Amino acid sequence: MTARRTTALLLLLTLLTACTEGGTRETSPAPAPSPTAAAPSAHPTDSAWLQLMIPMNEAAVALLDLAAMKATGPRLPVWAARLRASQAAELTALRGLRDRMGLPDTDVHEGHDMPGMVTAEDLDDARDAEGTAFDRLLVARLHDHLLRSAEVSRSETTAGSSAEARERASTLVTARGKQLAELTALCADRAADVPEPFACPRDHPV
Repeated sequence: MTARRTTALLLLLTLLTACTEGGTRETSPAPAPSPTAAAPSAHPTDSAWLQLMIPMNEAAVALLDLAAMKATGPRLPVWAARLRASQAAELTALRGLRDRMGLPDTDVHEGHDMPGMVTAEDLDDARDAEGTAFDRLLVARLHDHLLRSAEVSRSETTAGSSAEARERASTLVTARGKQLAELTALCADRAADVPEPFACPRDHPV
């Protein structure tokens, strides 16, 4: 993870955990949506979380679509297909919540190098990669996505205002724990039917 992404994550977590005093919220330089982009009834923290999770999942699904065609071996494609189904189901629930909160359906983070976000460059690299190189890129990017989206969602469960948003964030945190555990098992498995390309990159341990 680059220093730029690490800094962005810290700034976003600051936004999600900032204290509210007297009905006002401390301002933050984080590249998160402005409260003016939200409906009057939408809490800034709930809006920031929701408008980050949707594009994060959308980008992850795009990478997982490539995995259906390019991932190798007997186990990684199966895991990727299961994760894609889960991410797509989350997207349906998140978009429904966004609509009920009156938030716009535009990507307010477009062009931002957000932590845990599968970027356009990542997707270009994935399209060019083959075999082991693709498998390793897939595992590294998805591990980062799962880990960072869990961290931000955990902040929403304590700092958010909407009970429905906090419940959805809690569900997402639980799902991420299971998904990361599955990825850990996949990476650690050295059974005869799991080729070496499934080993996680050493610089992205899980």
